[in-house]
Amino acid sequence: MALWALHGDGRRVQDGAMVAPEERLNWFLTIGFGVQHVMVMFAATMLVPLLTGFPPTTTLFFSGLGTLLFLLITRNRMPSYLGSSFAFLAPLTAAMQQNVSMAARVGAVLVAGALMLVIGIAVKALGARLLESLMPPVVTGAVVIIIGLNLARNAVQQFEKQSGLAVVTFLVILFVGVVLRGTLSRTAVLVGVLVGWLLAAFNGELDPIRLREVLSAPWFGLPAFQTPEIRPALVIAVLPAVVVLIAENVGHLKAVAAVTGRDLDGSAGDVLIGNGLATVLAGTGGGVGTTTYAENIGVMTATRVYSTAAHVVAALVAIMLSFSPKLGAMINTVPPGVISGASLMLYGMIGLVGIRIWLDARIDLSDPVNLMVGGGALVAGIGDLTLSVGDVPLAGIAWGTIIIVVLHPLLRWLRSLTHGTARAQAAGRGPRGREPGNRDQDGQQPGERESDGGKA
Repeated sequence: MALWALHGDGRRVQDGAMVAPEERLNWFLTIGFGVQHVMVMFAATMLVPLLTGFPPTTTLFFSGLGTLLFLLITRNRMPSYLGSSFAFLAPLTAAMQQNVSMAARVGAVLVAGALMLVIGIAVKALGARLLESLMPPVVTGAVVIIIGLNLARNAVQQFEKQSGLAVVTFLVILFVGVVLRGTLSRTAVLVGVLVGWLLAAFNGELDPIRLREVLSAPWFGLPAFQTPEIRPALVIAVLPAVVVLIAENVGHLKAVAAVTGRDLDGSAGDVLIGNGLATVLAGTGGGVGTTTYAENIGVMTATRVYSTAAHVVAALVAIMLSFSPKLGAMINTVPPGVISGASLMLYGMIGLVGIRIWLDARIDLSDPVNLMVGGGALVAGIGDLTLSVGDVPLAGIAWGTIIIVVLHPLLRWLRSLTHGTARAQAAGRGPRGREPGNRDQDGQQPGERESDGGKA
């Protein structure tokens, strides 16, 4: 039995019709749609290793391999591409600046994937409602805000070092993403980075050492794999990213369900297991943690082609590209000013996505639990509060997440004892009395992405 049934004559899609996940067009068109998915995911997938110091081709390899594994685990029900997750930016960038070894950074990704895998198994066994009770929007929103804004100072400092390149990159991304329309607007980050990159080459601002590495790098070769090492301090710093990964995956699941008209809630556990395994796989060999990409969901929404065959093609193309060390060396020549021009916007947009989660869930900030616990968590996280527990130093993202994840449910329960359960629960809802759980975990609309505002 074929994995995909041929849609119609395989050459066209009738008005109002769609190509279902288990269907495909002819292979010529399917390959074309697959390459389009590669083009859409490429900018964000390559930007994360640039910012965190991970090998670009290795990240690309595990992105493609993880996508294939994800499609296998979800049994072709959830058409998605798994690219680099922006949720890992803050802790991994901070670790790179502190000269933490690549082995330790990879090990932290491995543990984060393992935790997500365990949560996915629990959700599959106990049902998707488990997520709503463990991570209501007030919690996920706060964690997303913290992760987005924790690196604000670093983005500004890097921006100032090569301000000319950074300003040009920033303005081009703004123009393409806001003024232009269609598919091109979805590639705003890629276009901005390319323009800044070309400007740096024209002005002679590319690092000469890295240019020599491009000349000496072979066209074909294996990705640079890395054996992981577990360091508790870094593991704890990276674990808050799991909250964001879960929010992204569940939000994208609901987005795909909405545009395809299918009930996919029963696949939530499989989605988390698939992404958890993909991230574990990346962590075993040197790649960044992965997440489902809304850019690719946006392409499917625009084209009405949801065939998982196109995502298989995209994954295979990504794997093939990863076997070119020269490509990785070329990507490494992007100067810091260009990267900071993009990151200045991206970090802020991640933070704003967290605020949108609160707005969509109508979180009541006049409620003392939401206001005081949330406020303390934000300041600890954004201000990068760093304290040690024994010999393990914990930075701002870890403390902010601990405060909101641990203290919010505890104080909500204590308040219910003194103010009455019904009144305490109503205080945490929005003005319309809507339960925070009865919504997408990240408040997403189809085709949008948390990490880059429509990219974790």
